[in-house]
Amino acid sequence: MDELNQQVNNGTVSETGQESVSDASVLAPPVIPTPNEQNNSVEPASEPVAPEPSFSQSDILAPRQNLSDALSTLQDFSNTPQPQPQEQNVQPEEITADTKLTVEENPQAEQSAPSQLYSYENDPNDHSSVRFLKDLYDNGNECMTSPAGSFPVNEETRKLLALFANGRFFVVGESRYDGRVLGFEYLAKKRRLQIGDPEYVTAAELTGIYTYADQIHTATDAISTEEAQRQTRMQRDFVTVISRAAINHVSDIHIVVADHTTVMFRVNGLMQTEMEYNKEWGESFVRAAFASSDISDSNYAQNEYQAAQKLGRTPLRGSGGRLVLPKSVLGLRLQFNPIAFGTRYVVIRLLYADENSAMGDEALESLGFTQYDINQFRYLRSLPTGIVIVSGPTGSGKSTTLQRNMIAMLKERNYETNLITVEDPPEYPIPGARQMPVTNAGIEEAKDREFTKALAAALRSDPDSLMIGEIRTLSAADLAFRGALSGHNVWSTLHANTASAVLLRLKDIGVEDFKLQDPSIMRGMLAQRLFRKVCPHCRVATKTQLNHPAVQRLREAYGDVGLENTYLRGAGCEECDFRGVSGRSAVAEFILPDTTFLDLMLKGETQKAMNYWVTDLHGRTLKEGAVEHMFKGEFDIEEVERWCGLLNQPNLI
Repeated sequence: MDELNQQVNNGTVSETGQESVSDASVLAPPVIPTPNEQNNSVEPASEPVAPEPSFSQSDILAPRQNLSDALSTLQDFSNTPQPQPQEQNVQPEEITADTKLTVEENPQAEQSAPSQLYSYENDPNDHSSVRFLKDLYDNGNECMTSPAGSFPVNEETRKLLALFANGRFFVVGESRYDGRVLGFEYLAKKRRLQIGDPEYVTAAELTGIYTYADQIHTATDAISTEEAQRQTRMQRDFVTVISRAAINHVSDIHIVVADHTTVMFRVNGLMQTEMEYNKEWGESFVRAAFASSDISDSNYAQNEYQAAQKLGRTPLRGSGGRLVLPKSVLGLRLQFNPIAFGTRYVVIRLLYADENSAMGDEALESLGFTQYDINQFRYLRSLPTGIVIVSGPTGSGKSTTLQRNMIAMLKERNYETNLITVEDPPEYPIPGARQMPVTNAGIEEAKDREFTKALAAALRSDPDSLMIGEIRTLSAADLAFRGALSGHNVWSTLHANTASAVLLRLKDIGVEDFKLQDPSIMRGMLAQRLFRKVCPHCRVATKTQLNHPAVQRLREAYGDVGLENTYLRGAGCEECDFRGVSGRSAVAEFILPDTTFLDLMLKGETQKAMNYWVTDLHGRTLKEGAVEHMFKGEFDIEEVERWCGLLNQPNLI
């Protein structure tokens, strides 16, 4: 009673025994309870609520230095300034293709907390017994008032009380009437935290409760640190694999995780197994690749289809700025797929920095295009309006061809034209163009909506020319043709087998016939392929292999003249890394249509249209372009037949 009278005299408690201070003096950084905590919260008592206690925030609650994002919306409750993280000048770690990979037998082995925590007698009724403490912290029950808890209090208050996430509230029996205890109860109820009736303990027992909490937190930190170190090791492996691929100018990396992990490189169009490791390494590698991406879904889901992107100029996410991709790699496109009889199938497309981006037509020539092809491109770039579409299968070089032409067009027009591109995602930089990315979306329908939105925005942005990464939907096609009809020069790509099939593909998407029948709109259609170039050091002359079936077909088609300067693929040598091929070259067919050709195609008279194109419009087929390279000794005869059909069979592909 004397203690209570003393508190009244000090002004901390009124004569009625109730608290008597303003709300603002006890407010602390708020904690947003989870839905479970809200549903299970203990409501304030039904009797009249006591006036608020007269303790400041520092009297009861410990200041928080790192608030969660959820708390940032309620910063007005906190008067404690938040320290800003200091910038660190971290140098990227040098990783080369020679760096050894980390092979872990079981990187996901279950981690356990240290077995020896705070030790007491094992009496279950004793608040200081190990059994009691383990039961108290069971199922992740958190001590909210500990320094690492979600509602921390200062050191003096921790000597008096402890509150747990499940509502258990421990108070030192001798301090049950302490103003700080009463103030904490009021504040917790006001915050709608789950708080039950006080359970009275001794000061030593309360110390044991907090000591156990500290040791659990220390053990958790140790596990988190080890997990972070393992993640960093796998990110180093990720960079090492990319470095090995970049040295060989690999276009795609395929990772198949099943009973074991297989890593394959696609070089010059050929799939070759590069390395094999255990299943656990593969699963960790795939997760590290996803976590390192700059643009991806928020969470990695092993059984879902997911896409991600990684920019070459930024450090790997989560590496602390120490790990970066090789300088020659401009970026990565990653596709994560679930797979039957396995866990994951990942394909990584490597995009390389373009050293010829400022060379105009010379850059097109470096891709393998002939002077005939370059003249066709130059004519199409000179047209002020209409649409030009580049077609071909995945990996045929469509995006690179578009980029080189856009760079050449800007150079020809002295960069006095406004070129806007809409791409998902932008693959290569085009100096002088405004490249508009499409916001990453998780599902295909959302991607289509975002792509259409970006394309509509581009049309409202005063463009002179438009480059559309790919026409995939009717809405995108309508906007592309709207741009062509409104006086713009539009370039895009489409998945179609041949140049003539572009019309059929657009009609299949839903484009109206009147748009496809107008040659002032449909300016140009081209299809291209990438042919492997035979290694000049180990190639085999056809003259020495007259009984080879492909050589016999060559002689049947072109006579003995066909044996001059033509070759078969050799067994391989050191110069070509024992592959028999060295690099690839682009071959294209162009159709610059007129009204007659378009009418025949749309009426379904495809063969007549193709004959008209070859004879009256002097068209050159893909096969004719490939044979030209073959007679120069650049392509082996089997490579030509792979893309164009048998040499002794007439066709117009």
